[in-house]
Amino acid sequence: MGSATPVKICGLTRPEDVDAAVGAGADAIGFVLYPPSPRYVTPQRAAELAARLPAFVTPVLLFVNTPADEVIAAASAVPGALLQFHGDETPEDCLAASQQGQRAFLRAARIPLDPDAPPFDLLGFSKRFDRARAILLDAHVPGYGGGGQTFDWSLLPAAPDAHLVLSGGLTPDNVAAGIAALRPLCRTLSVDVSSGVEAAKGIKDHGRIRAFVDAVASC
Repeated sequence: MGSATPVKICGLTRPEDVDAAVGAGADAIGFVLYPPSPRYVTPQRAAELAARLPAFVTPVLLFVNTPADEVIAAASAVPGALLQFHGDETPEDCLAASQQGQRAFLRAARIPLDPDAPPFDLLGFSKRFDRARAILLDAHVPGYGGGGQTFDWSLLPAAPDAHLVLSGGLTPDNVAAGIAALRPLCRTLSVDVSSGVEAAKGIKDHGRIRAFVDAVASC
């Protein structure tokens, strides 16, 4: 891995941004295959961009409530890609779209922003999606995706057997604090950033990408 805490840069739409993320040391590159997103790319475009990746940098394809046959078709064009389910998918949906786990997948969990909301049952969620390679933690905002907002990391319970991916509002300035808060709670921790390294939606700031990867590596 490029760092003790692996880094995923998500929402890539341009070849120069893919190259910049790889050059900065990212471990994974995410492509959003959800048409309403401003970072949406077609499956064909995702395949073209993923073809730029060198060995040991993993492509990740993000889906939201996409029918299994469409997920399977899109994934067939990107060998070695992880799948990321970011909608209301059930465990059965995830297994069907991943061809019964033949294709590794992540499952996003939407963490409430309201401090008065019931505590998020991370243990229960991770057990329910026990076939997922990791649970990705994102803020619960209207629609899908974290909206560039952080949630209260201190409210999460320990999940010592879980592989977690911290997402939602991360930037070069706060990612070290997020890692410090969550790393003791889980088996392994990775981080995922999109809007926190952007100049505009879908357009990455190469300097912020480098700063983010450097901040993670310093932890």
